Amino acid sequence: MGATRAGRYGVPMVVALIFIAAFLAFVVSAVAGGGAGLVLVPLLRLVLPVASIPGALSIGTATSSISRIWLFRQHVRWDVVRCFVPTALPAAAVGAWLLTRFDAVYVEFLLGCFLLLNLPALVRPHPPSEAGPSLPLRRLPWLGVAAGLLSGFTGAVGVIFNRGYYRMGLTKNEIVATRATNEVLLHLLKIALYAGFGLLPRSALVAGGLVAVAAVLASLASRPVLSLMRESVFRRIGLFAMVASGVAMFSLSGGKIMAIHQAWVAYVAPGDEREIQLYWGGMRRVAIEREESGALVVERVVAATDLPPAVRAVLPTIAAAGPILMIEEVRGEGPYYEVYRRSGGTVRQVEITPQGTPRHGAIGRQGP
Repeated sequence: MGATRAGRYGVPMVVALIFIAAFLAFVVSAVAGGGAGLVLVPLLRLVLPVASIPGALSIGTATSSISRIWLFRQHVRWDVVRCFVPTALPAAAVGAWLLTRFDAVYVEFLLGCFLLLNLPALVRPHPPSEAGPSLPLRRLPWLGVAAGLLSGFTGAVGVIFNRGYYRMGLTKNEIVATRATNEVLLHLLKIALYAGFGLLPRSALVAGGLVAVAAVLASLASRPVLSLMRESVFRRIGLFAMVASGVAMFSLSGGKIMAIHQAWVAYVAPGDEREIQLYWGGMRRVAIEREESGALVVERVVAATDLPPAVRAVLPTIAAAGPILMIEEVRGEGPYYEVYRRSGGTVRQVEITPQGTPRHGAIGRQGP
């Protein structure tokens, strides 16, 4: 389980960290209507491959769901369960299969963006008791499809659908009990599918076992807290859990996507100019520059084939003085083009108007 990091920090410390974080996450999950899985994803990433995280989470969340069903069994809304589960189960199977074909990091990024949309509701002084128009039971099968698909693909997204439960008018105890009943079969199915697809190595089983023990203890500890909590506080904590999960998923998945695509942002200040550069695929694609005059311009890398005919016509003349390295389209004070060519050991910049004429006598200017 994360041999490199376990060796660096010590196995007992890693085990204790996972256990304590899982316990706290499931306590918060119980009083927030879900979200433990999304909170644990960043931590489990430190010790497990990304493809193994959904399996470990499913072991823990399945155990948590079983304990919550037992503790809150009198509050289960069986009419909701009957509409939700039949479509969620096959969708979860499809999601687990997709995990073997695609990198889930892109879905995690989109989910993070979606969760961050709850920020305005979180900062309102008095959040509404319902998150929109009433949600009729006949629409629950579609909610089941979405929940099952995303759950199979990422491991845990239950908190995303809290608004649906709010819109059905469920109380806090009903949300906890009904969500657990809806999801327990999903998690058991996913555990079997992950094992069949080879996504449950020994490290994931160990991490999942730790999370499961912490989840049961958290369910027992949170029951008295939930009984004393007002509905408005329950919903406020639920919104906070969604936003916190969104921040974690957005930052971690965004960082990984940038690493995959060799993307980064750089700030440079050559001379009196200030420039923010956006790189993709290891190459500069877009730059926002503050020129000496104080004007802001946007520079975009373009191919020679995308240039106006008049600009393409002068490229051979520029290339005769040195190989062309990059061409940028500049917009702000009026469109023009910057052609960067190598001249000896330096890079020279040539500015060309769309008509193919030098701009402000800039031929031969040294580039950044």
